[in-house]
Amino acid sequence: MEVQKMSNGHHDLSPDKSPESGFDALENITESETFLHDKTNGATHFTDFEGKTSFGMSIFNLSNAIMGSGILGLAYAMANTGIVLFVILLISIALLSAYSIHLLLRSAEVVGIRAYEQLGNHAFGTPGKILAGCVITLHNIGAMSTYLFIVKIELPHVIQGLMELPDDYNAWFVNGKYLIIIVSVAIILPLGFMKRLGYLGYTSGLSLSCMVFFLISVIYKKFVSVCPVEASKNDIFVNESIYNSADTCEAKFITVNPQVRDIYCQSYYQVSFWLYFKPNEFNFLFFKSQTAFTIPIMAFAFVCHPEVLPIYTELKNPSKKRMQNISNISILAMFVMYLLTAIFGYLTFYAKVQSELLEMYSKTDTLMLCVRLAVLVAVTLTVPVVLFPIRRAVLQLLFPDKPFSWVRHISIAVCLLFVVNLLVIFVPNIRDIFGFIGATSAPSLIFILPGIFYICIVPKEQEPLKSRPKIQAMVFVALGFIFMIMSITFIIVEWVTGMKSIGPH
Repeated sequence: MEVQKMSNGHHDLSPDKSPESGFDALENITESETFLHDKTNGATHFTDFEGKTSFGMSIFNLSNAIMGSGILGLAYAMANTGIVLFVILLISIALLSAYSIHLLLRSAEVVGIRAYEQLGNHAFGTPGKILAGCVITLHNIGAMSTYLFIVKIELPHVIQGLMELPDDYNAWFVNGKYLIIIVSVAIILPLGFMKRLGYLGYTSGLSLSCMVFFLISVIYKKFVSVCPVEASKNDIFVNESIYNSADTCEAKFITVNPQVRDIYCQSYYQVSFWLYFKPNEFNFLFFKSQTAFTIPIMAFAFVCHPEVLPIYTELKNPSKKRMQNISNISILAMFVMYLLTAIFGYLTFYAKVQSELLEMYSKTDTLMLCVRLAVLVAVTLTVPVVLFPIRRAVLQLLFPDKPFSWVRHISIAVCLLFVVNLLVIFVPNIRDIFGFIGATSAPSLIFILPGIFYICIVPKEQEPLKSRPKIQAMVFVALGFIFMIMSITFIIVEWVTGMKSIGPH
């Protein structure tokens, strides 16, 4: 990478002289050289990397990072909160997520740094850099494992349904352990080898298209399905076995459960695993409360913070306002998808909607089998987007001053997927492990680190500690600590009381 000294004392990257210089800066950024910025007319001009990803592709990537498997549980969340309360909660969480991204971008604007780990280094030195890198690594490994667990559990059922095979059919191509290895090697790994996150905008667009197909199908089923209470057992649109004659098809606008406080802060990963692997036993684990789990699912519905700064780095003509617009549009788009999915899923099955929406539909319905396959495609194509921040964190922690190397680039991706596959295949009960990771890393990424970075990085001359923006950031950080403490407390109480922990097997 060639760096030229400019007359104003800053360094100028010269992509014309070295075609790999931009990517070198992206993968092996060091604060002493590349995190230099030039301010012209009050605007920060970054010189660490010349991004080439368009505005639209950046929206696809960030939207794909936001879109999570929790969308399948939102109809159940609405059933347990009521339509009005659900909408209020969803709006509030979307606004909090946008504010958190604002704190990150504001900190990056002040110092010209567009890497989470280097923001930690600027705020607290090496310990801050290590903390941020470890938190991102743990959180995203948890997310990757969750996605691959979904593939492991659901893909065999889809194959059996499409090929009309019996449930007890035993062959290697309906064995989830083999399938996740095939998916990882054939799809995820090649995408993970790509040099730039921006290239994944196309696969992110396909992933989002699959989820749009899922949404359209849910809306369609609402209008072609009769009330589940009135449905006969021959109805191909719904799974009749989950209903009884005492159920009614009446929408609730507000539903309040007095036991919300019992499990207010159960972690995202705990909830996710129960949604997918033991939804029928969910109430047993959480003290038979049906409303409370909706809060953590919605709280993490807009998590995308580890991907924000890498996407910002590769953005063409970067600026805080431009990236904030990308974030706002992505959050708004996902808000609309979440809301429509919840409303139409709920109004199809009403109070009897289950924690995993797809389980409500008949497994003999060809359309819904295709929808299940589309959801699996969307989940699979999200994994490479999650992989990029982990690799960047590893490079920052272990090889901060090394030039770009294809061997290192590929090796890290292979090792990460190898570790995640081992976890998914061989660990019989992984829920508690990732429950603890989710309880610590997710609040840190959403609330604590963005707020602390903002407080430490933005100069007191610009915003004193007693200014309203700094006070708001302090409250935001305090909320994160409260959330984390309560999450960890409930996990420890569960372990101490010896409550039976049932996870994916």
